[in-house]
Amino acid sequence: MSNGQQLGCALDAIDAANRQDPNVEVVDGQSLPREYAYSLHMTRWLLALEAEPSDRLQIACRAQHIERWTRPRADYPEGRKGYYQWRQDCGKFHGERAAQIMAECGFPEQECQRVATILTKRELRQDPDTQLLEDVACMVFLERYFADFYEEKTDYDKDKWLRIVRRTWGKMTPRGHEAALQLAGSMPAHLQALLQEALSE
Repeated sequence: MSNGQQLGCALDAIDAANRQDPNVEVVDGQSLPREYAYSLHMTRWLLALEAEPSDRLQIACRAQHIERWTRPRADYPEGRKGYYQWRQDCGKFHGERAAQIMAECGFPEQECQRVATILTKRELRQDPDTQLLEDVACMVFLERYFADFYEEKTDYDKDKWLRIVRRTWGKMTPRGHEAALQLAGSMPAHLQALLQEALSE
């Protein structure tokens, strides 16, 4: 296979896997499997932030949540410790699945393992690829899921929301910050106010 064929093979396989998600997200009036929809949001924001992304980043973004429904949060204990264990296990699983698919599509072992490492996010802040993936994931969260998350978590007080916004902001680069500030103008007024307060201190 040529490089372009390898990339197409990997993206098609990831899409096929994510289309099996029994959960649904409505996008522009169309019901899509949730993790398939999420992967398309990731690709869209990757291309918005990086005009010519590498093959490995295109694959990592598309596989960021590959088959996540098979690792439900409910299988882990409540609380912060259980949450972080779930996140770590998901990252490892997503990385392994992406590497497996890449190997089946003819990518060199080194590239397969590189994507697996990116998806674990172990090298966040040290590795530009991992950092760009995190910028993309944060933009997808802010654009597509933040408002619903806010409505769902009625038990969260204001201080907790401020910590969430600051933690999200702290994961991002200046490029991500610029995109997020541009996006903020289209957010509901109460989320704009929360963002403004979180960033004013």
